[in-house]
Amino acid sequence: MPSYDSVFNAFVTLLVTIDPPGLAPLFLAVTRGMNRDERRQVSVRASIIGFSVMALFALAGALILSVLGITLPAFRVAGGLLLFFIAFEMVFEKRQDRKEKISDVAITRDHIHNIAAFPLAIPLIAGPGAISATVLLSGSFQGFAAQAALVGIIAVCLLLTYLVFILAERIDGLLGQTGRSILTRLLGVILAALAVQFVADGIRELMAV
Repeated sequence: MPSYDSVFNAFVTLLVTIDPPGLAPLFLAVTRGMNRDERRQVSVRASIIGFSVMALFALAGALILSVLGITLPAFRVAGGLLLFFIAFEMVFEKRQDRKEKISDVAITRDHIHNIAAFPLAIPLIAGPGAISATVLLSGSFQGFAAQAALVGIIAVCLLLTYLVFILAERIDGLLGQTGRSILTRLLGVILAALAVQFVADGIRELMAV
C-alpha cells in the first residue's frame, strides 16, 4: 500500500489539476439553455466519463500512448486547439446562434450526451493536464493495492467535481439572462487564453524532444 503522504500528495495534485471550482462556470456556459434535470444528467455523465478516462490512464496510460505513438505534448496541443474552438463559440455566441429556436426545439438526449463527453469530460475534466498527472502518478503507484488506491483517489476527485456542478446549477438562477451572457463571453476569453497556454506548452515540449 502507498504511504499516507503519497496518497495525500496524489489527491492534491489531481484535485488542483482538474480544478472543480474553475470548471463550475464553464459548466454553466456549455449547458446554457438546459433545465435543472438536463444539467444534472450532463453532470452525472461527464463525471462518469471523466472518471473512466482517468482510471484507464491510471492503469494503462503509458502503455496506451506508447502503443499509439502519441506523446503527452502532442495530446496537450490537440486538447488546446479543441478548447480554443469552444472558446471562440462562447465569445461570439455561435453556440447560442445555433440554439436561437431553443424554445421550439427540445434539447435531445444525444445533445446532452455530446455536451457531457465534449467538452466537459474531455478535455475539461480529463484534459491533457489531468491525464499527464495521472500517468506520472501511476509510476509511483505500482502493484494492485496501490493502483486501486489511485483509482479511488480519482473517484473522490470526480465526486467533488460532480458536487460542484450541482451547486453551480443553483447559482445559474441568480445570474439572469444578462448575467449569463456577460459571464459566457468573459469565460470564453479566459478559456481561449487557457487553450493557447496548452498549445504553447505542448509545442515547447515537442521542440525540446
